[in-house]
Amino acid sequence: MKRILLLCCLFIGLTAASYSQTKKTTTDPVEKAKGLQKELKLTDDQTSKVAAVYKESSEKFDKIKVADKGNTDKMMKDIGPLRSETIKKIKGILTPTQSANYDKLIKENKGGKSNGWSDGWSATSES
Repeated sequence: MKRILLLCCLFIGLTAASYSQTKKTTTDPVEKAKGLQKELKLTDDQTSKVAAVYKESSEKFDKIKVADKGNTDKMMKDIGPLRSETIKKIKGILTPTQSANYDKLIKENKGGKSNGWSDGWSATSES
């Protein structure tokens, strides 16, 4: 009986630990903008403008995926300009302080801690 209880506790613990380490990805531009709003303390007006940028970027990204038909190398090359354009548009909406903080988020993303703020279509949020 003790072994069964121990196994159940072990299973529950491992399940909880693995679940807490997963990230939830959202493709909804409004949700991504709200996440950025929390990070950068955006106003509601800024948030709606960022959501529009994310929506436009997402639509362009979808077209690139269809056009490149699963060719990952080509897709990575083609999304570079889209990322730059998205970053530029978002920075145009931000205050100088917010822009500096956004730059930090972008650098974190390039450092391997992917948070999605720089790419315009794959923002993640912790579950």
